[in-house]
Amino acid sequence: MSANSSYSGPSPANGSEGALPAGLQVPGLLELAFTVVSAVMMGLLMFSLGCSVEIRKLLAHLLRPWGIAVGLLCQFGLMPLTAYLLALGFSLPPLHAMAVLIMGCCPGGTISNIFTFWADGDMDLSISMTTCSTMAALGMMPLCLYVYSWSWSLERRLTIPYHSIGITLVCLIVPVVFGIYVNYRWPKRSKIILKIGAAVGGALLLVVAVAGVVLAKGSWHSDVTLLTISFLFPLIGHATGFLLALLAHQSWQRCRTISLETGAQNIQLCVTMLQLSFTTEQLVQMLSFPLAYGLFQLLDGFLLVAVYQVYKRQQNKARSCRKPACVAACREKPPSPRETSTFLEIDDGPEGTPGILGLKELHGTPSLEGCPLSVASKYNAELKTES
Repeated sequence: MSANSSYSGPSPANGSEGALPAGLQVPGLLELAFTVVSAVMMGLLMFSLGCSVEIRKLLAHLLRPWGIAVGLLCQFGLMPLTAYLLALGFSLPPLHAMAVLIMGCCPGGTISNIFTFWADGDMDLSISMTTCSTMAALGMMPLCLYVYSWSWSLERRLTIPYHSIGITLVCLIVPVVFGIYVNYRWPKRSKIILKIGAAVGGALLLVVAVAGVVLAKGSWHSDVTLLTISFLFPLIGHATGFLLALLAHQSWQRCRTISLETGAQNIQLCVTMLQLSFTTEQLVQMLSFPLAYGLFQLLDGFLLVAVYQVYKRQQNKARSCRKPACVAACREKPPSPRETSTFLEIDDGPEGTPGILGLKELHGTPSLEGCPLSVASKYNAELKTES
């Protein structure tokens, strides 16, 4: 793929997927050990997340890929466009602009699957989106880079790391398939594996982030503009992804999933492409952006998950009724039009399917607002028996 650049031919490959950025002052064995351990841990993590996937729901997403289509539009439409506008808006020099643009064209990543699980998102949609976007990157990455790189007077041949994309697909699909099989054969054990994997995933994210920042300290440089863009870019991705999913009439659960998938980019793929396409001197100027982006997308993801968990607890607390005489108190309380509308409010279930609280026929009857669902169901049964 050719783009305008004034640099000489591409430098030889000096890294592979999962390898640390160039310029690290660490022994080769340490870098190799870090790469191998990270790959193995990511494979185990995807296996545990695959234990949350059900074949029936996964096939439903593939047969009716509305959510996947919205996600692909966000990842290959909104993110490259956002990268292009940020590069122009901040008047970045060509090298820095290309780093931002390449980051915007590297969709998906394991981190989005982890955050989706913690935010009670649609794991079937998340994993199918990650797989489909990685496959689509084989053609969409060269296309997006070709379209948007014309703004800079560069004669540069960018090297698309097809081998890294292929490795990513294998490391994603194979563990997930095993996880789906375990969930199908041993559903109770899969829940235990899933809980352990979620805890290990959080620790792994922190370890990889800290190790990457420390070992790659030679690639950092203080550029306030790049740090500002790396802070804004994932936030814009999360917000625009959520809004587009909302405009497409997706459920709240799918909106959260698409939002997290959009803002989380594949840092390793971006670093590999920079290593394959630019010289060591140029990498010193460019690698600070993907490192900073990776750090900020971790912080943003943890922040979004924390906000959701606080909101979830508040909602659960508001719906719980701890008084022993709940039913008796609710029967004595006459309904109001406002309470009736609240009573029939739609709430996202754990699988993202909107469910009505099952009391449509009780219009004009005493309100059960604030009672637990088990109490409301029991009261329904009593009413049917009396009738």
